Amino acid sequence: MSVRRARRRSALRSASAAWLVVALSLTGCGGQSALTPHSGPARDIDKLWWWMLAAAAIGFFGAIAMLAVAWWRRRKEGLPWLGEREETTNSLVIVFGIAVPVVVLVSLFVVANLVVAKSTEAPAAGTTQLSINVVGRQWFWEVRYPGSPAVTANEIHIPVRTRVNVIATTDDVIHSFWVPELNRKIDMINGRTNRVLLYADKPGVYRGQCAELCGLQHAHMAFQVIAEPAARFRRWLANMAAPARAPQGAAAQQGEQVFMTQQCASCHTIRGTAADGRIGPDLTHVADRRTLAALTIPNTRPELISWIRDPQRIKPGNKMPALGLSNAQINAVADYLAGLR
Repeated sequence: MSVRRARRRSALRSASAAWLVVALSLTGCGGQSALTPHSGPARDIDKLWWWMLAAAAIGFFGAIAMLAVAWWRRRKEGLPWLGEREETTNSLVIVFGIAVPVVVLVSLFVVANLVVAKSTEAPAAGTTQLSINVVGRQWFWEVRYPGSPAVTANEIHIPVRTRVNVIATTDDVIHSFWVPELNRKIDMINGRTNRVLLYADKPGVYRGQCAELCGLQHAHMAFQVIAEPAARFRRWLANMAAPARAPQGAAAQQGEQVFMTQQCASCHTIRGTAADGRIGPDLTHVADRRTLAALTIPNTRPELISWIRDPQRIKPGNKMPALGLSNAQINAVADYLAGLR
């Protein structure tokens, strides 16, 4: 292969990679995108983004055009279609270099602060039908429903077309709660409480993400907002409020015994049992969840077994150690957890 051909292929690969980055930036990675809004606040943010992009594009390409003209006529004063009148050239600089940018920037500032910021701000007291407490931790999300003993992790269920007040706090470092398809992001700072409105136009699963670098596994600190019809949500909430089911079968019963006698019970809570740990997620209904480790792996039996055997291999730096259980013990614990629905 010639050197010229190799360079051409390398340039094509670089261009393809650049376009891929742009495409991922526009569509969002992992199924989340601020450009696919599903609520009023998200649509306002989307419109503002497009207007800002249009203004930036006009400014950018206008500057490029003027630079091109200046380069082409670099040996002659004035612009090519205006002759050499200095007054006209100065007027163009004032209009396009000062007046237009000021008008555009002031307009975008006013729209962003008086329209978009108002529509996306935290809901006023008494204007929502449901409140949810979300606590950010390294690296998972604890979700509680005030007035109910229901506790889950990394999944926020809400009734569709319902204004939901999310009350966000952190248990350790600074996190940032963000569901781009539903609303803006908010910071979660230790010792402070922040709030944001969640509202979904239609049933669906909307991916959220921690948007503040919070440690080694920041990229693996995601969650899902599951918007569903009100009747289905009420059934789900009633099930989550119930204590854990008693294990069925010898293997699951053995798994419960292993869970309670090993370190599992000192780190996790299973309501209705002696397990009352506060370090890891509540596992009372863990089998009902779609994923494990904050959307890192699917909630299937093989993945669950891999997680119990060596969680540090899957999510390095998390607070769950490998306990050195035998294969029989691991399988028994998996049988027990698989029955917690």
